[in-house]
Amino acid sequence: MMASMPELPEVETVRRGLAPHIEGRRIKRLVLNRADLRFPFPKDFAARMEGAVVARFTRRAKYLLAEMQSPKGKPFFWLSHLGMTGRFMLTPPQATTLEPGLYAHEVAPPVAAKHIHVDIAFDDGTKLAFADPRRFGFMDMFAAPETGSPFLKHLGPEPLGNDFNEGVLLAAAKGRKTPVKNFLLDQRVVAGLGNIYVCEALFMAGISPKRKAANLGAKRVARLAPAIRDVLARAIEAGGSTLRDFAHEDGAMGYFQHDFKVYGREGEVCSAPECSASVKRMVQVGRSSFYCSACQK
Repeated sequence: MMASMPELPEVETVRRGLAPHIEGRRIKRLVLNRADLRFPFPKDFAARMEGAVVARFTRRAKYLLAEMQSPKGKPFFWLSHLGMTGRFMLTPPQATTLEPGLYAHEVAPPVAAKHIHVDIAFDDGTKLAFADPRRFGFMDMFAAPETGSPFLKHLGPEPLGNDFNEGVLLAAAKGRKTPVKNFLLDQRVVAGLGNIYVCEALFMAGISPKRKAANLGAKRVARLAPAIRDVLARAIEAGGSTLRDFAHEDGAMGYFQHDFKVYGREGEVCSAPECSASVKRMVQVGRSSFYCSACQK
């Protein structure tokens, strides 16, 4: 399976795995092993993080977002993006070595140890390391989530939240001449959707990725919105999709890729009952679209 950027279900899986271990914990020490990842770390990042408590650990789109309570000043937010190969590795209290499970499928532990860029120690003895071999991930901090970060400022509704529904999607599609695949990848339309789950949702809804967004119509949108919610919910339930560069925070692997209906299945027979057509692949905005031309119109 090709390497891919972790999407909403993978990020949500990491959030759910880490939250019970770090919420309510104070950061005793934070060490940066380099000055930057994709972007430089914020000014005085380590000094501001040390002593702060993780009050709440949430997610917005594909970003991990921690609400921090600082003893030195006002509350602030800590944002993390995993990039393609970034991952958090957790070591519970009393453990003597960093568990290398997250890298077992990719590189040997000695190589993995060279790519740990952030080391965090909490007041209860828990340790958290952020490693990123390709350094496509990044971290940021700011005062307010929607106005203080350029990464969050223009995001659309969360697809699993109450603000996302058929009416919102239909209104956003009005007049849009772009193909629906490109339309759904626009983070201003729906936050957190990526290539994999757009392909899967369009298949579930029976909609061709070539169809113009403006031509979706109410009936297709009525199928598409619940398909988006369903495919994301099932992927989260399955623990996220394990591609080459993704695993849970404890090293366990996700299994949703075994349930892909079209993604990565070029040339295989369509999984829809009584359909004998083959799954096709084409490139849209530089990304592979997988679909069944017989089922998706």
